[in-house]
Amino acid sequence: MEKQIFTNDVILAWLQYYAKNTEIDLEHVKIIDITKKNKNVIPTVESHKTTLVFTNAGIDDIFYRLWNAGLGECEVWYNEGSDPSGEILHNYVKDMIDRGINASAGMLILNPNARNTAKIGLSNELLQRGSIQYVGSEIRSIILSKMAVAPQDDICVIGGESIAIEAALIAAEGSVIAVEYSRADRSTLEDNVAHFDLHNIKIIDHVDEETMADCPVPSLVFLVASASTDQELTYLTRINPDITVVIYTLDFRSAAILPDTLRNLGLADIDTIQVSVAKLGSNNTFKSAPSPWIITARSR
Repeated sequence: MEKQIFTNDVILAWLQYYAKNTEIDLEHVKIIDITKKNKNVIPTVESHKTTLVFTNAGIDDIFYRLWNAGLGECEVWYNEGSDPSGEILHNYVKDMIDRGINASAGMLILNPNARNTAKIGLSNELLQRGSIQYVGSEIRSIILSKMAVAPQDDICVIGGESIAIEAALIAAEGSVIAVEYSRADRSTLEDNVAHFDLHNIKIIDHVDEETMADCPVPSLVFLVASASTDQELTYLTRINPDITVVIYTLDFRSAAILPDTLRNLGLADIDTIQVSVAKLGSNNTFKSAPSPWIITARSR
């Protein structure tokens, strides 16, 4: 694949090219270089009205993926070469789905329907079906609020498939290590990663020095309590004593024991809440969902 490094000078040259040849307001342009790893094009375009995308040649399906994500009405401004010069072209994504990228260059994508708000609590209907029984979107919203994910965070998510997807959407400049012990659950998670076109998720099957060797050290971990929780927490707090921990459990005994476990690992600011959600059904009665405990802890 053709390689080009988009330095500050190159980025400024492309911005100047579009400033001279279009009437597009570049004041709030979002710049994303997908020649680097872990960059998500679709979530970026969804949340920004103007995105300047730098890409290598040889990507055959980028416009198809944008169209498939419901972004067909976005307008693309581009040229046919690798340099910010010459004739400027523009078209709608829906009319470019059979085109690829034939040169390393920068292209502007305009999304008039962009929403600059984080997607918190995605409807389960948007997630791919498979082996996974997803937690309700209302409870997931509370979990993500407790996690307080920042765009640059490196996160470890253990047994929380939908949490991994939403965390990856929010941590656009960071990464997610998704740990799934079940092969079937890993397959469903892979389907979701492809569906949302996420490039900042790495899926592994357990937590230890070997599987985490090439992963960034997480600053935040979310995990569903299990028989391996003690081992996972011991390892993660050893590689990062300042890690923030968020735990989900439906087991009262685990909810009672885990705060002491966290204190013994050197964590503090421990908080435990129970979340209860009831929905009004068609027969005008409320049906309660399972009520999990959510435990959070941070370093002293």
